[in-house]
Amino acid sequence: MSIGTRKARIRLYGTNPQDLEQVAREIVDIAKKNGVRVRGPIPLPTKKLAVTVRRAPSGQGYHTFDHWEMRIHKRLIDVEANERVIRRLMTIKIPETIKIEIQLT
Repeated sequence: MSIGTRKARIRLYGTNPQDLEQVAREIVDIAKKNGVRVRGPIPLPTKKLAVTVRRAPSGQGYHTFDHWEMRIHKRLIDVEANERVIRRLMTIKIPETIKIEIQLT
């Protein structure tokens, strides 16, 4: 991207990697069809949220635990801030498992 060109930084977060890749692919396709430069999707480190809980609520018996984990996958896409592209991005159907942030710089 050239100096002086405004860009939109799009951050995608989600627990389902297939949905995340689909939305990222749609964003890149829209940008390429409109002839603007695009960088990404750049995979960012996956955040792992782990919770360990005791199975038996009382202190009697064996000490058994359940382990639960939720992974949050992230992608980063940089697009030139073209008005047509930004308007088209607002019309994309986004699954409930995906959160999106658009930052204009």
